[in-house]
Parts: sequence; C-alpha cells; structure tokens
Amino acid sequence: MKAMPAMHGVTPGPRRAAERRGCYIRQMLSALLGVILLGFLLGMRHATDPDHVVAVTTIVSQQRSLARAARTGILWGIGHTTTIFLVGGAIIVLKLRISSIPPRLGLSLEFAVAVMLVVLGLLTLSGGERRVADSTTRPLTVGFVHGLAGSAAVATLPQVALIPNPLWAIAYLGVFGVGTIAGMLLITVSIAAPSLLVTQRFASLNRRLRIASGMASIAFGLFLAHRIGFVHGLFTAAPSWTPQ
Repeated sequence: MKAMPAMHGVTPGPRRAAERRGCYIRQMLSALLGVILLGFLLGMRHATDPDHVVAVTTIVSQQRSLARAARTGILWGIGHTTTIFLVGGAIIVLKLRISSIPPRLGLSLEFAVAVMLVVLGLLTLSGGERRVADSTTRPLTVGFVHGLAGSAAVATLPQVALIPNPLWAIAYLGVFGVGTIAGMLLITVSIAAPSLLVTQRFASLNRRLRIASGMASIAFGLFLAHRIGFVHGLFTAAPSWTPQ
C-alpha cells in the first residue's frame, strides 16, 4: 500500500504533458481553420469589387449559355489567384511591406485596370465582344491585371504579412484564391442568367444590352482613369497611393 502514492506521483506527469500537447494541437487547428475561413470569405467579398463586376459583366453579357459564363468566372478567378500567389509569395519570401511599393508603381497598376475596362467596352460596342467572350486567354488576362491592382494588395497582403508561419500564409493565399474563384463564378452566373432569359424572349434587346454594358464599362474606366491620373496624382509630380 505504501508503493501506491509513488506510482500516482509518477503517472500524472506524462498525462499532463499529453493533455497540454492535445490542447496545443486543438488551438493550432482552431486558429488554422479560422484563417482558412477568413481567407475564403474575404476572397468571395473581393470578387464583388465594382471594377471586377464591370469587367466580367462586359464579357459575359453576350454569352449564350450559363456554362460559358461560369467558365469565364472561373478563368478570371484563376488569373487573379495567380497574381495573388506571385505577389503574396514575394511578400512572404522577401518580407516586403506594402509601404515599400513606390506610389507611382501602385497607381500605374490601378491605371492599367481603367485602360482595360475602356478597351473591353470598345470591343463590346464594335461587335467584337463575341471573340472576347469565347476567348480563354482574355478572362485569364483580365483577372491577372485586376490582381496586380492595389485592391488586391489591401484585401490580402496585409493579412499575409501579419501571419508569422509561412505555411499558414500560403494556406491563406490559396483559400483566398478559391474564395475569389467561387465568388466570381456566382457573379458571372447571376449576371448571365437574366441576360439569357431576356435575349431569348426579346431578341431585339440583345443589341441594347450589348450597348449598355459597353457604355458602362467605358464610363467606369474613364472615371477610374481620371481619379487615378489626376486625383491621386499619377500624372502629377506628387503621386499619392494608398492601396484600397
């Protein structure tokens, strides 16, 4: 009977260590799941940015099937995610900061989005939208350019810079990209569905929808170009860029 206390005095040590390890693992998994969920939700929200919606609307408004519209959204998301991995990977490996990016470079990337919106609108008005809609490289390119703009930096890279573990940061980037693809897929299908319904019942509205989407893309592109070039100072001596 006297040996029993000695046995009880030895066994709780390993047991407590195992319990601490289990608690640590649970905390790590909980934090990782939180990062993954945050990345996915922010990715879906990022897909709803006005310049993204306008660009994709211009491409899918003249398509004839939901499958092609969904394909466009997926390709756009893949192009955008590619940029996220490239830029985010540089942030992780080189430990860069958003503040280290020259303002004129950041504004130039955003200005490229404005130019692209104007070009897409002109293609729509000229009747070349069909070639744009059926193209595989165009949605990829559009998504890639959008990913280079400052809005992508604000939505993802500050969070990445705050994640101490590189694997967690990569997981965040990947799930953010998946969320962006999913969000853009839903947006393209929701835009194409009513357009298909209207054009099938009222064929005469097809041309009007094409003109409306083209004009909207050009107008929004010019608005962005003016704001970036003159309000934010890309074409002035003192540019001011805040990723947003």
